[in-house]
Parts: sequence; structure tokens; C-alpha cells
Amino acid sequence: MVRWHWLYFVPLVCLVLAGCDKNRPKKPDPTKGVVTGIVLCADTGKPARFATVTLSAAPKKDRKNEQGAPLPSDESTVTDLDGRFRLEAVEPGHYYAFATLEGYLDPMRGLDFTRIGGLVGNQVQEQEAIKQWKDHLTEVAVYVHRASDLTLQVERAGEIAGAVTYDDGSPAIGMHFQLLRKVEKNGWSDVGLALFADWSIPSVSDGHGHYSVSNLSAGEYTICARMPNGSQDSAGRICLGNTFRRKNAKTIKVIAGESVNGIDIVIPLSGLHTVAGTVSAVADGHALGRGTVRLLYADDREKAREIPLEEDGSGSFTFQYVAEGSYILQVSSAADAESKDSEAGPWHAKVTNTKANAAVHYADREMPLTVMSDLNDIQVTLATAVQDKAGKQ
Repeated sequence: MVRWHWLYFVPLVCLVLAGCDKNRPKKPDPTKGVVTGIVLCADTGKPARFATVTLSAAPKKDRKNEQGAPLPSDESTVTDLDGRFRLEAVEPGHYYAFATLEGYLDPMRGLDFTRIGGLVGNQVQEQEAIKQWKDHLTEVAVYVHRASDLTLQVERAGEIAGAVTYDDGSPAIGMHFQLLRKVEKNGWSDVGLALFADWSIPSVSDGHGHYSVSNLSAGEYTICARMPNGSQDSAGRICLGNTFRRKNAKTIKVIAGESVNGIDIVIPLSGLHTVAGTVSAVADGHALGRGTVRLLYADDREKAREIPLEEDGSGSFTFQYVAEGSYILQVSSAADAESKDSEAGPWHAKVTNTKANAAVHYADREMPLTVMSDLNDIQVTLATAVQDKAGKQ
């Protein structure tokens, strides 16, 4: 997993895991600095009450560009009823400061994580993130025995809202959503970053099928409803324009601060099928313990769905709610589950010798697939991957 950090990852970990309390003020420390200030709403000029203020340490120019290099520190707090904040015991150094508040621009929704993820090394990724969000950041220097005072603004964001229904008129409740924004060279990038819950945005349709996605920067978007039975990669989807294909989806242009309503999606109840099977070794037929299975559209190889092999060692996979059409079934990164040989003494269960066996890896394979009905017994057999003299596949 890419180690997204400099801007949002640490605050998000604290929020999800409740492993830290951003509201707990630090005690004054004479060996460190203080940062104080106020956050205002750019559209009203009023205080931004209960906004989250984050200081992210600026990456050092001489820091080694390594994927596993130590990450810069973050400090965060929440504003009061006057929009004011105070951060005690801040390590001296240079920081970027920004504030977030529901309904206002959020870097988690504004950054092109696809582009960032294609870069190698933490420092390069951090620099790209700073470049993308530079206009919304305030630089601040923190010194010992001094208080640095800031005035920050939050800018009103765009919002997309609508309803999801089934084609019999009933509301589609509990649907997740995948939002994509048009980026350079007419490409598309997921909005947000899928982390622990495997969903890049947390929006879910309510009991009436209504949904909204807020905190968006200006741009051109498309949105897909995802079935609530998997991760973002594995769940079935229907995109704006009531199409299963992202390339055929309608788009929406959002300007700064605009709420675009009536963005509705209808999910068909017919023409969706199950695609399931097993993956095994061609040599002796044993089920493989690890691997990734994808469904690609046959015409342009766009990824439709992706799931891992079941963790129970059966080598099985199941795609639910697959639309009729022509696909390529692709199996990659397949291997035997790692096992351990243990020798126990004759009079007790204590392990006296444990030896880990390296997993055997298998060659990738693709096969054409036409889905017109349920396919429940697909058999995929893989040959052992060919290794070079250095032992690499």
C-alpha cells in the first residue's frame, strides 16, 4: 500500500482507529514553539467553528527519497466558537497549514491520488501533493520561545446529490459510490483514497435512496453506484446514465461552491449474473491459496471487477451481479499459501523445530468469457512460473 501521509494519512488514522485525541491540548514546552490563529469561512467571512486545523511538516530537501524513509510529523487541533485555535509544543521547523470543515474544500477529495501513486518515493509523492494543493496551503515557520500567528480560510466546495433506485421504482438503500474526476490527457482518477474500508468516499444512500458527495473541488465528474456487498474493486457498479461501463457514463461539471442536484441512477434488476469458479495448479490439480482475479471488458480491457481468491484455501472466486457481455477473465499473482512444517516431541505438543516453506508462484493466465447467464463452475489451471537464474519470475 502506498504510504500516503504528508497531508492527511496520520489524521485519518487517528480518526478511524481512535488511537489519538486531536482535541487534547499539549502542555506548554519552553523548548518548542506555539502556533495560534483563526480560521474564517471565505464565503461568509464568519468564523469556521469546529474546523480541523492541520500542520504538516514540510519535506526536507536533503531527505533521502526512499519509500520507507521516516515520515514528517503532523499536528492537529479543532477551532472553538470564535474560529480560533492554539497548538502548543510544536517542534521547531517549517510547516504547511490548512483547515478542513464539512461543506468546504478537502484535500482528501481534491488531490489526484492516481498521479501521486504512480511516483516512486515518499519525498516525490509529498512534493507532488504539495504542488497540487499549493494554492490552499499556508506556509508557517515555528521557532523556540515564539508564537506564530496564522489566519486561515476554508473555501466553499462543490456537492453532487441525487437518488439511486431500482428499475421497479423502489429505493436502492445502502449503495456505496465511486466518484471519478477528469484529469490531464482526458484520463479519469478516483476521488478520495481507499484505505481501511476500501472505499475512497464514505457516502452511502439512505433509506430513501438519496445520497450526496460534498467537499469537492471544481471539475468534471462521473459517479457510479456500487452494490453494498464488497470492496470498491469487487462490487458491481452502475454509472451515471444507467450504464455499466465507465466510458459510456454521463458526466457532470461542478463549479466552485456549486451544489448539483438531481444526479440520479437507476439499477436494473435483470441481466445481472454470477461468475464463479476455482483456480488450481495444472500439475496436480491442488487449489491455489493466493491470487487476484479480474474481469476485463473484452473490447478495450478496461477493468470491470477485481477480487482476491478466497482465503479458505479453496482457490475459489465469486463475482456477483455481473452484467451480460464479453469479458476477459484474468488471474495474476497466484501462489500457494505459505505453510510451515513443524516437528513436535512425542510426549507434548510443543513445537521444537519450525521451518517456513517458500510459496510456489504461478504464471498469469487470461481466458475469454461470455456472460449471458450464471457461470458457476469455471476451472482455471495455472502452470508454475518460469524462474531465471537469479530465482526471479
